[in-house]
Amino acid sequence: MDPNSFHEFKLVLLGASAAGKSSIVLRFCKGEFFENQEATIGAAFLTQSVPFDDYVVKLQIWDTAGQERYHSLAPMYYRGSAAAIVVFDVTDRNSFETSKKWVKELITEVSKDILVIVVGNKVDLEHKRSVQIEEAEEYTKEKGLIYIETSAKTGLGISELFKLIAKRLTEFTVGPVEKPSNNTIKITQQTKPPKRKRRC
Repeated sequence: MDPNSFHEFKLVLLGASAAGKSSIVLRFCKGEFFENQEATIGAAFLTQSVPFDDYVVKLQIWDTAGQERYHSLAPMYYRGSAAAIVVFDVTDRNSFETSKKWVKELITEVSKDILVIVVGNKVDLEHKRSVQIEEAEEYTKEKGLIYIETSAKTGLGISELFKLIAKRLTEFTVGPVEKPSNNTIKITQQTKPPKRKRRC
């Protein structure tokens, strides 16, 4: 393989506890979802590759704990990261406010060079939504960030999220990135979750 066709990047997930960070990563890396996902302690590390036609992107994914007592550890993971996914639960307004604090911290402590994607998770619970898409769009547009909504439970938007990140990071390393006219990524096509393998 041409060495120029392989790229590797560090990625960190941040956000309030129970926003679905671990579920998003698990769905992406293993195609699994657990209704009662245990809370992350400190941070968890996984890797996954995203193939394109002419190159492959390997993502080193750090899934950080959302509990306040672990907040002081976060800089260990987001410093040196090429991208950050800031997750909130669309049914929990407090988690949305927490996501804003994470964005502010990233911009202040890291730099504006880091690719930041704000993710509204749990859209399968639309009937319980407390953060409207228009509000999230307005906030992220103001900050110049990308916004995407997902459901770790159904798989909606998960592969699109990570493929977008991989593509943007690769474009940044090889040339200027063309800014989209609309920074909101809307996923409307429901995807069936992969069948879970039976275990002995």
